[in-house]
Amino acid sequence: MKGLRFMLDNAASKEKINNIKCFILDMDGTIYLGNELFDCTLPFLDKVKDSGREFYFFTNNSSKSRNAYIEKLRAMGIEISPDQMMISTHVILRFLAKNHPGKTVYVVGTPSLLKEFEEGGAKMVEDDPDIVVLGFDTTLNYEKLEKACRFIRHGSIFYGINPDWNCPVENGEFIPDCGSIAKLIQASTGVEAQFFGKPSRHTLDYIIEKTGYKADQIAIVGDRLYTDIAVADKSDVSSILVLTGESSMEDLEESDVKPDMIFDSLEDIRKLLV
Repeated sequence: MKGLRFMLDNAASKEKINNIKCFILDMDGTIYLGNELFDCTLPFLDKVKDSGREFYFFTNNSSKSRNAYIEKLRAMGIEISPDQMMISTHVILRFLAKNHPGKTVYVVGTPSLLKEFEEGGAKMVEDDPDIVVLGFDTTLNYEKLEKACRFIRHGSIFYGINPDWNCPVENGEFIPDCGSIAKLIQASTGVEAQFFGKPSRHTLDYIIEKTGYKADQIAIVGDRLYTDIAVADKSDVSSILVLTGESSMEDLEESDVKPDMIFDSLEDIRKLLV
């Protein structure tokens, strides 16, 4: 398994990295953990800009709004435009507008998520919805779960925003994420959610459309095999696994999804950029 890792003196990895024009960066576990920015993040971002490339952030975490993430990054010393901050919530909002115009939606989520849906033009209701949308709800309670399950049993479509099992936090700990909550609802209703964040094709199409780059000019960088890496699987988009978050080399041995490149952190990528 050690041979899978691209080393810094590997000419093939250096050539592959330097053909990339746009980096799509995951957040939790990739550029920071919780509220602690990795030491390698700012030097990496500076190198990307200095080399004439672009970077965007994409987070599956649907518990916060885009503005909240922009403010969080600003507090960490990272200034970006709104266009550089992509969230899984906007992927499903685009899908709903295109495929379910005028349909009513019951959203299980944080106040920030509900505000994003409101600003995105979704027709939200508290009873008898056409669609139930589940986000990463850190304000989850039993009443929300009961209502979602009841609506789904009565025929509402069930969509989940992001399929992550866990969200990494400080000190190497994890908290249950949207995918875990969705399994609870599935166990009760027998209905499986369709997801829209990474690794869905909806997300890959969204990234290509929003950045304007060709697929083979884009690299997705993240710490999770089943979301960050899987979203680029069977496409021309490159995938880069960093070992600063959830997935480990041991996980890689058991996974059917394999990254194009593996590095300990963003620092190893920075050293290859020219």
